[in-house]
Amino acid sequence: MDAHVSDLTKAIEERRSIRMFLRDKPVPRDLLDEALALAMRAPSNSNIQPWRLFLATGPRRDKLVEALLERASRGYPATVGLPQSFSALRSEIGALVYGSMGIARDDSEGRRMAQLRNWEFFRAPVAGVVCMHRDLGPADSLAVGMFLQTLVLALTERGLGTCLQVSIAHFPDVLREQLDIPDDLQIICGLAVGYADPEFAANQLRTPRNPVGENVVFLDG
Repeated sequence: MDAHVSDLTKAIEERRSIRMFLRDKPVPRDLLDEALALAMRAPSNSNIQPWRLFLATGPRRDKLVEALLERASRGYPATVGLPQSFSALRSEIGALVYGSMGIARDDSEGRRMAQLRNWEFFRAPVAGVVCMHRDLGPADSLAVGMFLQTLVLALTERGLGTCLQVSIAHFPDVLREQLDIPDDLQIICGLAVGYADPEFAANQLRTPRNPVGENVVFLDG
């Protein structure tokens, strides 16, 4: 196998959603810059490169987290951006994630505290918010997704952990105020970047995937 293909395969297999980071271990800026430069090579319709990414570190990150936690402490939805018809799948992954954290199904306080960690970016030192111009459509959101996939794989290759977070987008007013995000940008999701906490058991969780045949249809002849 070609060495570059082997490196890509390894990054894909190693990537996972990190749910606890080493808060006090900063991410070197040169690693971020390298990964971002690679992600900018993602394809897009008419080369408009629709992705917009706001990254907060240091005091700006801390202020953002403080504002998000204050808002989330007053209430947040049980599901974000997921139709009711898919709730069973969410319950399945929730059981795996909370189980890996040692949180029982009837431990409501433990679950609440774990959920609130979403809005502190799981303590990651780099807090990101992903946006796209609100006039763009589904084809352009695909390009944003390809940018993000390329970015998280490039970061994984460099020994960094990531977590894409739909929950972050639930409080757009807080994000706009704290990060000066213009009104013409639609907020899509959050992105946590940092070094995974090796002592946190849930960081070892590998979520299951469907067999290829359940999602892909081959048509011959």
